Amino acid sequence: MKNKKIPKATAKRLSLYYRYLNILHEDGKTRVSSSELSEAVKVDSATIRRDFSYFGALGKRGYGYDVEELMNFFSHILNQDHLTHVALIGVGNLGHALLNFNFRKNNNIRISAGFDIKEELIDTVYHGVPIYSVDDMVEQLNIQSIDVAILTVPADIAQETANKLVEGGIKGILNFTSMRLSVPKEVRVHDVDLTNELQTLIYFINYYKDIEDLNKANEE
Repeated sequence: MKNKKIPKATAKRLSLYYRYLNILHEDGKTRVSSSELSEAVKVDSATIRRDFSYFGALGKRGYGYDVEELMNFFSHILNQDHLTHVALIGVGNLGHALLNFNFRKNNNIRISAGFDIKEELIDTVYHGVPIYSVDDMVEQLNIQSIDVAILTVPADIAQETANKLVEGGIKGILNFTSMRLSVPKEVRVHDVDLTNELQTLIYFINYYKDIEDLNKANEE
């Protein structure tokens, strides 16, 4: 199943489905329809059925989906029974916020090592996470067998840092910098540009506001 090719958009929705199924299970609900899922996760029911179809027959016509079975299925697909250790590169303001959060509501992800250049941070422990010098990053990534890193360093050193992450055996990078990284094809990079996302949101707010104002003016 892990080798089965599914669309990227579908893959991004799997954790959304899994989280809601957990909520249903905790509430004692035993079955759910695609229309109920659609209303809860704000994804149309046809898309949900198509997403699920990539994994075979997960539901029964006239019955819907068994909540516990579906939850366990996605738990396996998302590797929820395996703890993934993550490295945080850059313990600045955003890095501290991520350490404070540290995926506490997610049982299978933990930031287990932080790296920085600041002497006052090196060899300290913050919220249970040891902070190392970036000079020791490659060695520590290999010792701790860490495959995933969160990158929150300044943009001007992002590529240099990414090169070291690749040297340390990192397979995936969550990139919070504005730099687009160049990495080997076997390394996966997901870019999270907070400024761009906020600007896009503001654009759409203003766009629909302008349309609304124009409609009101036409009505007058």
